[in-house]
Order: sequence, then structure tokens, then C-alpha cells
Amino acid sequence: MSKQDGSGRQVSDAPTDDTTANIMHVDMDAFFASVELLERPDLKGLPVIVGHRGGRSVVTAATYEARKYGVNSAMPMSIALRKCPNAVVLEPHFERYTHFSRIVMAICHDLTPLVEPLSIDEAFLDVTGARKLLGSPFEIATLLRSRVYAETGLHCSVGVAATKFIAKLASGLSKPDGLLVIPLEDTLAFLHPLPITALWGVGAKTGEQLTRLGLRTVGDVASTPLATLQKTLGDAGGRKMHELSWARDSRSVTLHSEEKSVGHEVTFEHDITDPQIIRRELLRMSDKVAVRLRSAGMVGRTVVLKLRFGDFTTITRSRTLTEPTDLARSIYSEVTDVYEALGKQHSRIRLVGVRMEQLAPAGSGAPGLWETNEGWREAEQAMDAVTARFGSGLVRPATLVRKPEAPQKPPHESSAR
Repeated sequence: MSKQDGSGRQVSDAPTDDTTANIMHVDMDAFFASVELLERPDLKGLPVIVGHRGGRSVVTAATYEARKYGVNSAMPMSIALRKCPNAVVLEPHFERYTHFSRIVMAICHDLTPLVEPLSIDEAFLDVTGARKLLGSPFEIATLLRSRVYAETGLHCSVGVAATKFIAKLASGLSKPDGLLVIPLEDTLAFLHPLPITALWGVGAKTGEQLTRLGLRTVGDVASTPLATLQKTLGDAGGRKMHELSWARDSRSVTLHSEEKSVGHEVTFEHDITDPQIIRRELLRMSDKVAVRLRSAGMVGRTVVLKLRFGDFTTITRSRTLTEPTDLARSIYSEVTDVYEALGKQHSRIRLVGVRMEQLAPAGSGAPGLWETNEGWREAEQAMDAVTARFGSGLVRPATLVRKPEAPQKPPHESSAR
């Protein structure tokens, strides 16, 4: 497999007109870091890390030059700077990433209506219907890459294959700034020499289980009897590994990716033992989650609390509401009840997060018989309107106006789906 630093890169140098390779996976190269370098062209070619410098911060992104030192996304910043002490650290600007993501996704939609965004910087495309107008998969992918660079100044890598699974593998192997086309008849020759980590779902635990069986490559997995895999990984897990090892993936490109959860979490600069600070952060996270739900026109029914303690032990606890909601007041009420019920209010807490699951379109169900939140709904919608016009931070719950016990800006905060 190609490493994150681009070593082991494979690309297609010549056009191909394979009629079976109609699925594309486009992935922006070191997206956040590359966007930051548009504002700092003087740093191109240097190891650059995107993130906050706080002791508890993590790496948001890194250039390929930094990755060669072993720096990866989600790595603690302190470790990253030990690995690459000469790196330049830049603060993240998420509004810039959203801006360029929209441009890239618009280019994809210009080529085909069948676009399935996976995240802010990657998407699947089905170009079956675009072939008569735009040419072979190689030509369409080349056009996509050239337009992305011309209109944004950013590079992307594209994998082209008969299935999503192989297309995504191909894009990863072609990084950075590459294109790799895998015709259907070449799929197994491409797939089987790859390490077992190429298979979706093979993390540290599954990889260790397969290694104990003496399996090193995807081809090894493919030649292992299904019954053996199921005995080791369970019926579902074994069958999944067996199917993927033979490149069997029946999923099609879907136009709308259903959002399964919405969440926010914060990692503190120092371990926190004060329950008052934890409750204040729970309120702040609940407010952020509620704003995202309302902006997406969604409501959630299950509230999830996430806590990571000083010893890195992580727990999650959930509670399902009688009525789905998109109100910060309701989310906060439930998540604080969950927190209080733990009885660990004075434990040393490193991270706290709030997430809503079981999402559904707002208004899709019958209204509750005992609706008591109309006043709060009007207040939160008014806050949304002020934020939309004047920006975030101008209006917030009174409890969040002053935060003397905690930093005004937490060192690392992230959103999750």
C-alpha cells in the first residue's frame, strides 16, 4: 500500500478505454494543508502542520514533506513536533476548506450528476453516462484533475475502477497528484498482492487476528476457506473479508449520503476535575450540535455523552428521548443527566463530547402531545438568525458568556458525523 508520504505511488501513464471502469474516487491531496499554502506560497516544499500549538492539540493535517517524518493527522501535536521539530505550524481555517470543497464538488457535478460526497475532500462519481460526451474514464479523470487545479490551485488524486472499493484503493495508491485506472480484468492482479490492511475494516485487532492465521496479503485471505475466516472473525466479519478479498462490492454511487449522527467534542489543555467546567462545556457542545441539526433540517432522538479520562480510558453513554429534538436546551438537559448518573464528576477528564444519533428530517413525525419548548425554540431560532447575519459568537447562552475557569478557546475542538 502507498504510505501517507506518497512512497509506493502507482499511476496510469497511458489512456485506457475500459468500459467496465466507470466508478471514480476523487480525493484531495493533503487538503487542509494545501489550502493553507495558497495563502502562504513561501512555505511550499517545507514540512507544514495544520493545527493548534497547545499541549493537548492534535494534528489536523500535514503536508507530504511533514509526513515523511512520520507526522499524521490526529497525532498529538507534541509528538508531531518531536518527530519534525523544524515544521511550520499553521492555524486551521475551516471556512476556507468549505469554500474550496464547494468548488471541487461543483466541478464533479459538471461532469456527472451521479456524485456521492464522502467528506469535505472526497467523493465517488459514476461516469457511465458521461462517456459518450467526455470520453474514456482516463480522459474524464484527467479533465477532472486539470479543472480542479485550474479553478482552485489544488491537486487531487483519482482512482478509477469497476467498484467503489477498488476505486478508493486506487486513489490512495496514486497519491499525491496521480491517476490510477484499474480495468475489471486487472482487478485481482492489482488487489491480491496488497497487504491485508488494504481491506476495509482491517484495523489493528482484525489485522492481528489475520496475521495469527499466517495471512499477510489480500491474496492470502482470498485463498483461505470461508469457514476458517468466519471461525476467526465471526460469520459476518468473515464473509465480509472473503467478499472484499475477491473484489466483490455491489454498492452503487448514491446521490444522498444519510447523515447518521452529529457531534462535537473538545480536548482540554489540562485534565479537568471541576464538574462546573464540564457542565459548561456540555452546554457549549449541546448548542453547537443543535445549531448543526437545525441548519441541516434534522432532529435526533438519541443523546450520546463521550468522556475520555486522564488515563485515556474512553466511555460513551447514551439516552433515547421520548420525542426527537433539535433544541440545545433538551440535548443539554439529557446529556447532563447522563453525566450526573455516572457518579464520576471529580475524575480527571481529558475530553468531553456530545453527539446526537437516530437522525430524521425535522417535522417527519407527529408533534409531541406535551410540547413545552416553543419559547426555547423561538429563542434558539432567533440566535440562529443573528449568527447567520453577523457571524458566530455574538449571541450565546448567558452561562457561556464568561468562562474564567477554562480557556476562552479550547486547544482542540472537532465535529463528528
